[in-house]
Amino acid sequence: MASPPEPDIILYKSGTPNGQEASITLQELGIHYDVKNIEISKSVQKEGWFRQINPNGRIPPTSTRPLHQMDKRGKSASSNLVHSCYISAKDTTRKTSWIIPMIRTSTGKLSSGLFGCKAASSYAGKPKLSTYLNPTKVDDLQGQANHFYRYAPEKIGYGIKRYQTEARRLYSWQRRPWIVGDRMTIADIANFVWVNWAEWAGIDVKPFQFLNQWLDRFNERPAIKRGLDVPEPFTMKEKLKSKGGFAVLSVSTANTCNQREGEKRVRQAS
Repeated sequence: MASPPEPDIILYKSGTPNGQEASITLQELGIHYDVKNIEISKSVQKEGWFRQINPNGRIPPTSTRPLHQMDKRGKSASSNLVHSCYISAKDTTRKTSWIIPMIRTSTGKLSSGLFGCKAASSYAGKPKLSTYLNPTKVDDLQGQANHFYRYAPEKIGYGIKRYQTEARRLYSWQRRPWIVGDRMTIADIANFVWVNWAEWAGIDVKPFQFLNQWLDRFNERPAIKRGLDVPEPFTMKEKLKSKGGFAVLSVSTANTCNQREGEKRVRQAS
């Protein structure tokens, strides 16, 4: 019996919100892919081979297998938006249309005041995508809350309070079943992966009734669980509930922060 062909798409990621966004999207679309676990705590994403795929040295890029094999005929997508557009452009069956509903239209616009999520695209003749996306303000503001609350070498109360407050303000906007239309789209996924990490930023989501209902709709979907568990099981929430698990997370993140600070000093000195 012949073995199945290798998947064309390779996803390079770790278990972070940005990485989970890509794997959840692929799982929801039912697209077969390979995963390369990138240990960002060891700065693997800064190595030369990785920068050939994404010069910015950030996860989660995707590539086609020829590029992974260092064949210049391969293609890469350096961000989640570009990744989604690439899949949509290749999709002749339109099976992506439910999750990326507007990208393939001539004047498509996926927008919502909620979370500041906007995307627009143009389409002329053969699929030619010209896109703009400021995927969320949640990733910007909660990312800063993560930094000041967990990673900053010194605790700065002003920074923690400011960005936690801004994230909560955006959480309060969620009062719809889904962000755009009557079904889940990439706008929802782009926000879910950050809201799902709220505890890591020191933010309690319990006061937000509509937000919790939205989160429940996500957690009922098997593909969401599968996407969260790539490249390894997502255990952050469980670990935060126990002293032992919290200690492991704290040591891990402290090591990551110290390494990044050391690399920054080296760059400044060179």
